[in-house]
Amino acid sequence: MNNAARPARWVGGVALAVAGALLVASCGGGNNATTTGTQGSAAPSSQQAETPSAGGHGGHGGTFSAPPPAPLRESERFVDVKLAEPYKPVAPNGGTDEYRCFIVDPGLTERSFLTGSQFFPQNTSLVHHAIIFRIDPDKVKQARDLDAKTPGEGWTCFGDSGVDGGGWVGHWAPGANETLLKQKVGYPLQPGSMLVMQIHYNLLASQGKADQSDQSSMRLRLTDGKAELKPLITGLLQAPIELPCTSEESGPLCDRDTAVKDVASRFGQEAGENVAQLAQYCGKGKPLTPGPTQHCDMNFENKATVYAVAGHMHLLGRSIKVEVNPDTPKAKTLLDIPAYDFDDQQIRPLPEPVTLQPKDNLRVTCTHDAGLRKTLPALKGQPARYVVWGDGTSDEMCLGLLILSPEGRRAG
Repeated sequence: MNNAARPARWVGGVALAVAGALLVASCGGGNNATTTGTQGSAAPSSQQAETPSAGGHGGHGGTFSAPPPAPLRESERFVDVKLAEPYKPVAPNGGTDEYRCFIVDPGLTERSFLTGSQFFPQNTSLVHHAIIFRIDPDKVKQARDLDAKTPGEGWTCFGDSGVDGGGWVGHWAPGANETLLKQKVGYPLQPGSMLVMQIHYNLLASQGKADQSDQSSMRLRLTDGKAELKPLITGLLQAPIELPCTSEESGPLCDRDTAVKDVASRFGQEAGENVAQLAQYCGKGKPLTPGPTQHCDMNFENKATVYAVAGHMHLLGRSIKVEVNPDTPKAKTLLDIPAYDFDDQQIRPLPEPVTLQPKDNLRVTCTHDAGLRKTLPALKGQPARYVVWGDGTSDEMCLGLLILSPEGRRAG
């Protein structure tokens, strides 16, 4: 399949590709950060909720407390990075969400591997989630130039950042604290590499509060450069959302075309194009049937080993599943969350690694429930809308994350 038919905002430049939806995105940033060697936290226990969180926003407004850190393993060290200055988000284009990117410097003077990370949201009234990207040394100037042209700390970065290359090496969402893999694997970092924190700020829960600034931080678990680990990348499988208003709802945004135009007005024209490209690709050229459950099939292009999985939706999510070769004798389920909880978005290591072969079919399936809109405090006062893919908290996503190592890929 050619690139023109892929959802353009979510295809990354790596040797391994999942047709249509491998995200190894790049996002440039703005802040230099201080670095110190301190301690952090580890993965939480896995308690599956029976229903989506009625509280809505994954602990927004509460005090974030990470679990105690797991002990350092051989050749590992902790490095802390932090936004140099507090940032006060401002949602552009009349929306309630901003994605802001900040450069942070881990101070790398030798080759290293990132084997774990713990993000610490300083202001949980604002922070919806965060993604950590690697910026290779030859792209650092491009990121700094982008930052220099943007007023204030960092810059707004819906979708990608405009920085070439880079890769997703960590993330935080409620419940997604540090997860350590038992295998000898890690994200390779060259000397002089920088990291970028892309923080999704949602202003719904903070409206009316005096302090709307944030100075989040992160603890990195790094090798000393002597370890020989298999290199990891993160791939995202993306499916569309075509969720109509309920029979009890009405309003101008219940019209699909109007809703798509609204998404484009808040997040840029590429956001609207992404909706169309998802529908085209996942529908195999046929119109998608509106409804709560949507899926997308993608052919894998290279051999790789999957070590861990995760899923991401927003507040209307009910269930998510990731499968390999569904409806065949070779079918395997990598992720099955029948009762999605926004507060529990942890990374789930597989009991045993799963090998993907070229031409394997990957499917991500999500179910959303528009009826939750009237019960969730975080969405109180938001207009009824036909929900499509969008960056905002009142929009939706359907993402399956694969943490994997492609065969034959060099560590860098």
